[in-house]
Amino acid sequence: MSRYAYVNGRFVPHGEAMVHVEDRGFQFADGVYEVVTIIGGKLVDERGHLDRLARSLGELRIAWPVAPHVLKLLMRRLIAQNRVRQGTIYLQVTRGVAPRDFKFPKHSDSTLVMTTKRATSFATPEQLENGVKVISIPDIRWLRRDIKSVALLPQVLGKQRAVEAGAFEAWQLDPEGNVTEGCSSNAWIVTETGTLVTRCANNLILNGVTRLSIIRLAKEAGIPFEERAFSLEEAYRAREAFVSSASTFVMPVTRIDDHTVGNGRPGSFGERLRQAYLDYASGEGAS
Repeated sequence: MSRYAYVNGRFVPHGEAMVHVEDRGFQFADGVYEVVTIIGGKLVDERGHLDRLARSLGELRIAWPVAPHVLKLLMRRLIAQNRVRQGTIYLQVTRGVAPRDFKFPKHSDSTLVMTTKRATSFATPEQLENGVKVISIPDIRWLRRDIKSVALLPQVLGKQRAVEAGAFEAWQLDPEGNVTEGCSSNAWIVTETGTLVTRCANNLILNGVTRLSIIRLAKEAGIPFEERAFSLEEAYRAREAFVSSASTFVMPVTRIDDHTVGNGRPGSFGERLRQAYLDYASGEGAS
């Protein structure tokens, strides 16, 4: 079956999708993106993702390429055209095409690119049964991590270090030794006393859409919760740990560097929150 992409008003075969050599996303990483989960052919947490897209565009002063209600229609058409029942849709918006110059161009139309990807599952049985490993690395990113920018080279380097260490993810550390977040996920622990903790959302982390849903679900379930910084040492001592993202939901972490988390098995807090999120994503969270 043919696979299609969307590029600036056209649905084209995926292999023929391209942007101009002077697109500012290509030359300056002058753009933003979103990844939205698809379950049962429907979009999960669509409103949260589009709200965050609006914020990122506003912070970088990039114009919407199309009206938000038109973007919703285009997303659904691409999903239907590619017959994706389970997977993700990727959206990227850049400042557009202009002669190469650091300052903003006076006149340019924003570039919009969308692609889809199928997924047979969002986690392997082994990952859910045994958990995954993360490593710790220095956080070398810029200080506007709240913007979902396409400037991802530090995360690329971090992910490669994780792969080479046989790990699923890399947790990034601020100069004080506190965990900020993973390279493509938010970081969570459950303390020795049973409190769920994740870093507060400011300019130092990306406020994950899945993260926000998990916080709401945890509060609804009466799980003690704190939004604060936690150190790598506190994470080593945690009862449980996990990562969250649009494509992993709640993924249990059972090893951090050379330290076993808790009893070395996925814990009840993470399992409970993963099931709560799956129920939400298959029900009220889908559109």
